[in-house]
Amino acid sequence: MIVRKLEEVTCVDWGNGLSRRFLTQADGVGYTVTDTIVRAGTKSRLEYRNHLESCYCIEGSGEVIDSDGVSHPITPSTVYALDRHDAHWLVASPHEDLRLV
Repeated sequence: MIVRKLEEVTCVDWGNGLSRRFLTQADGVGYTVTDTIVRAGTKSRLEYRNHLESCYCIEGSGEVIDSDGVSHPITPSTVYALDRHDAHWLVASPHEDLRLV
């Protein structure tokens, strides 16, 4: 069993935010769990070639823009899944951080 608290996890500053990594590949469970804060007013082009990703918004607001340019609003209780290694833009609103798990 793995039990971790936020103050015990690795925190990575990736430029436009922080990724607090509760479970990583090194834990050997076949998936990861992160608590990510995307800084207000930032826009990040992202694409994950080696893994799939699902994000659940727990605080803040923003949008995810798919490769066709379609914007999908993100607010608390919204989930989005990158199920095809989708290239995308992640945009935090200008007035508040976006927090995703």
